[in-house]
Amino acid sequence: MFGSRLEKGLKTDADGLVGNKCNQNLWVYTADCMPIFFADKRTRNVATLHCGRKGLEKKIIKNLVKIFDNLGTSRDNLLVAIGPAISKEHYLVDNMTLKEFYRKAENKNITVNLIKAEKDLFFNDSNHFKEQNLNQLDLKRCAYKQLLNENIPNKNIDISNLCTYKLKNEFNSWRRSKTFSRQWNFICS
Repeated sequence: MFGSRLEKGLKTDADGLVGNKCNQNLWVYTADCMPIFFADKRTRNVATLHCGRKGLEKKIIKNLVKIFDNLGTSRDNLLVAIGPAISKEHYLVDNMTLKEFYRKAENKNITVNLIKAEKDLFFNDSNHFKEQNLNQLDLKRCAYKQLLNENIPNKNIDISNLCTYKLKNEFNSWRRSKTFSRQWNFICS
C-alpha cells in the first residue's frame, strides 16, 4: 500500500507501506516480527514491512522489491535494514511448522544447493530442543537470504542483532510475555 494513498490521521492494517513522496514517515508496529526498512538512495522512496514467519512464507520481501522495480529503483541503490526481532535462540517451532516453512519460504534454487552447514544456520535441532520436539528458526537469516535472492547487494543490507525476546527491558515480546504491547518503528523519506 502506498503511503500517499492513505488518508491523513487514519490507520490501516497492512504488512507493508511504500512512501512514494518526499517527507513521508512510515510506521510499523512489531513485537517479535521483523521491521524491515527499504530506501532508494537515488529517489528517496522508502518502504517498511512487518515480516514474520508467515510473511516470509508468502514472499512479502519479493513482492515489495517488485514494487520498487515498478518505481524504477536499481538494486544497487536499494538499502535495506532489518530491525530488532526475535532471535533464533528464542523462536522455537515444532517439526511440522519447520517443514512447512522450509517448503514455502525457501527459493527452490537455493534449497537444492544448501549444504548441511548452511541449513544449520537456519534451523538448529540441538538435542535439548529435540527432546521437546522443537527447532530454532532464524527469521532474520531467512529474510537475509530472500533479499540476496532478489539481488540486493550484501553491502546494502544491515541486520540488527537485538532480540525482542531476550531484552525484556527494551522491547515487548508476545512469545515472552503474551503482551499486546508493541514497538513502533519508522522510516522517513
